[in-house]
Amino acid sequence: MIEVLLVLTSLSGLVSRVTPRPAAATLLAIAVAAVGLGPAASPAAAATIPAGAGSYTDARPAGTQGPTTNTGAPVTPKLTSAVRDKPVPTNDWWSSLAFQRYGDNPYSTPMYGHPLTYQAKASGLEVGYPTTPAIVGDGRQYEYAHKADLTVGLSGLNSPDTKADAWSDWTVTPYWADGSRTFRATIGHGMPFVYAKGSGGDARITTASAPTVFSDQGNVLGITVAGHHYALFAPTGSDWNISGSTITAGLGSKDYFSLAVLPSTDALATYRKYAFSFVTGSQVAWQSTGGNVRATYSLTTEAKEGTERGTLQALYRHQWLHTSDALTPYTYVSPRGTMKVRESATFTTSQKNNGVVPALPASSGVDKARLTGYLNEVANASDPFSGATDTYWTGKALGRLAQLVPVADQIGQTATRDKLLGLMKGRLQEWFTAGGASEFSYDKDWKTLTGYPASYGSDTELNDHHFHYSYYVYAAAIIAQYDQAWVADSAWGTMIKHLIRDTANASRTDSAYPFLRGFDVYAGHSWASGHQGFAAGNNQESSSESINLSAALVLFGSATGDNALRDLGSYLLTTESEAITQYWFDASQQVFPASFGHDTVGMVWGSGGAYSTWWTANPEEIHGINVLPVTGGSLHLAREKAAIKRNIAEMERENGGPAQEWRDLLWEFESLSDPASAKAKWDGVNGNYTPEQGESKAHTYHWINTLAAVGAPDMTVSGDIPTSAVFSKNGTRTYTAHNHGSTVRTVTFSDGKTLSVPARSTATSTGPGGSDPDPDPDPGNPSTGNTFRLKTGGVLTTATTDPAGADTIASADGVNRDGTPYRPTVYEVKKVNGKVTAGAATAFRLRVDAGTKVGLAPQVRVSYDLTGDGTFDRAETFRYFATDPVAGWEEYTQAVGAQATTGSLGELKNGTVRLEIWNALGNGTSQVQTGTDAAVLRIPYQ
Repeated sequence: MIEVLLVLTSLSGLVSRVTPRPAAATLLAIAVAAVGLGPAASPAAAATIPAGAGSYTDARPAGTQGPTTNTGAPVTPKLTSAVRDKPVPTNDWWSSLAFQRYGDNPYSTPMYGHPLTYQAKASGLEVGYPTTPAIVGDGRQYEYAHKADLTVGLSGLNSPDTKADAWSDWTVTPYWADGSRTFRATIGHGMPFVYAKGSGGDARITTASAPTVFSDQGNVLGITVAGHHYALFAPTGSDWNISGSTITAGLGSKDYFSLAVLPSTDALATYRKYAFSFVTGSQVAWQSTGGNVRATYSLTTEAKEGTERGTLQALYRHQWLHTSDALTPYTYVSPRGTMKVRESATFTTSQKNNGVVPALPASSGVDKARLTGYLNEVANASDPFSGATDTYWTGKALGRLAQLVPVADQIGQTATRDKLLGLMKGRLQEWFTAGGASEFSYDKDWKTLTGYPASYGSDTELNDHHFHYSYYVYAAAIIAQYDQAWVADSAWGTMIKHLIRDTANASRTDSAYPFLRGFDVYAGHSWASGHQGFAAGNNQESSSESINLSAALVLFGSATGDNALRDLGSYLLTTESEAITQYWFDASQQVFPASFGHDTVGMVWGSGGAYSTWWTANPEEIHGINVLPVTGGSLHLAREKAAIKRNIAEMERENGGPAQEWRDLLWEFESLSDPASAKAKWDGVNGNYTPEQGESKAHTYHWINTLAAVGAPDMTVSGDIPTSAVFSKNGTRTYTAHNHGSTVRTVTFSDGKTLSVPARSTATSTGPGGSDPDPDPDPGNPSTGNTFRLKTGGVLTTATTDPAGADTIASADGVNRDGTPYRPTVYEVKKVNGKVTAGAATAFRLRVDAGTKVGLAPQVRVSYDLTGDGTFDRAETFRYFATDPVAGWEEYTQAVGAQATTGSLGELKNGTVRLEIWNALGNGTSQVQTGTDAAVLRIPYQ
């Protein structure tokens, strides 16, 4: 029922990215008929705009459509005069404010800001805080659906519509006006506050049921509605008045008031402090240096009363896992797991850069003759583009060819390489030249560039531009690796840059395209729907095609010397990778509700997630849609190898056996965690299968057999340029990097390994990496690298081959041990050398479990003996982690904040690093996991 309804109401997302089965094709035809897509209005005569050697038009081709309502009527953005000429970021969490997809709803559909949810209506803004998940769609979907606890507005407000009046990176201000009253409310991701401004009426809060008052301080009122606690803040001197479910306050000469959802009633005093520090904007800044990506998220505020300019903001899981900034004890429920509150207008995250390589390294596992045969099958095909005509399928075909160019080059098949390059150039030039059967057209109202023939709503709904264009940019990046002249601005580079500006524009002042159209910097991932016109909010299905764009930016920026573009790609990829890990794959098993019986979702919605796709319930495609296309940008998936194994196991359970239709994609996915198993499946078929339409036997053969030879990606090590990667097999690491520059480059890896890479070349080297001062090293415990796994036996190790296990944490014996180690479980590594990394901090990620015991609290101290003389010069004690009395692993990280720090960090010279973990409270033992990627300590050293 739910899947049918979603298709009938939108045709968003993919709908049918593969040739649909008859049932799906029939459903699609019914859906098109149901929404009544009529003929397009006749466009004005198009002008051709030159763009280097290419061109595009400023009006749609005859017989085509631009953005429309669901009945086919043309639609323009709903914006106030203040922002009428500003490019609107479609494909956002709040896009229904600006894109009126449904003609009978001039306000909005539900918008999921988290922790709060919102929906605009004539009388103001509905506000909800969903905390209980529902399992719907035959158990295939979980959702925290919007349900209004209250509506905030002005007395008498009855606006005919709601428009977008202002926006920034993750906040938006909707606007209401009815001739007598005007009302604005600033809302955003992670914001527990709603900041309201109005004229012409009193502040009015209408609750869904009669509220319970827990605090009445005149202009500050604490109420409980539907089990949720809210604080209402009117200007000083005002007073809230309650009449049934209506609460009002006169504003006097003021025009502002606010409300906040509270994590508990005793938080009122803290939240009151920031009630009149109104958020006026939000902005992220990023940098990628030395193998790390840092991002700082900042809110700007205005003091309506007093001088307070701080605020409170709730961090998503993908953020608090990677920040060392102090967090409060306050938390919220969300569809993305627990959100943790920071008392500040800024916070910073830091992650290892997830590398992107043009191709996997050369290896002895590949038979060149066999690979040559597979390459020739593609290069000599009668139609290498498989009949593709629209933007999406043309893109898929371009991507398939692009993956083979560096593979052909790697084995000396230069003629095949150049033939593939010629095919890509020819097709791209057709699309990049206005007036032919395929072209790009610019829409001045929506500030977007759309390719025609369009597909899957990329024209009428502005869906999926980042999916479609990712393949074009990726193909251009591969071309640039071999032909710099072709991507010059005077040639075809200007058109590529238009596609980049349309989908991933880093400029907030560009008048032609919005800032990061599809990427939601706070949510950590992209959204696919241009209009967001669903009860469940916005959605994204193929997170991997979003990653494909980020990887393409890394490669294109590297190939053209545009470091800013390269670093943007690194930020987008690294951020979205963690979001995928947590919200699509639930790698930590801390996000999906316990009642949702799946280990992965095919689609993430604002309200939750769904084990489904837009076009089929086939498990292979549900699992595979977040894998394709497999490229050198897919290596990030290997960071959570246990999650990959769970993912494949679930697919086979749901499928009733191994994959058949998308077997090549799923073999390649499995090879990121278990190359030997994937190769056995390839060998069992021996090339007798039909590739997925974006894949080829040549690429799959090269991918699987290379990883079987060099090992799975080792994500504990990163290079200091983003076009590098490391693989590990049986204790031996293989290092690879591509240098797009014109001079030789030395790449340094985080474990100390260096690699000299000639200009415009790929280099590969094997070895243990780094330098170990120990003359008799323990091969199971190398003392190099800045990321260590906990190993049973009290060892910290950079090795990734030890088996998973668990150690016991002793009982606190009923005494408060907070801050003082008591019978700790100790892990240690000696003879470590390293220099402090500027701006970095100690980080750890541990899984702990107290079983069903009540009131336990594991606590961690990390200590540094800088010279190995037995005296610890630096000790960092972190706040304890209160476990729940439910069996199952819980994640404990440095995000809890430091409790106490003594001493200073300095250069490690034969030093010792120690991690101690003990139970600070309670009367019972608990466990800590060892030997996995979820049992690691990262020290702030190179």
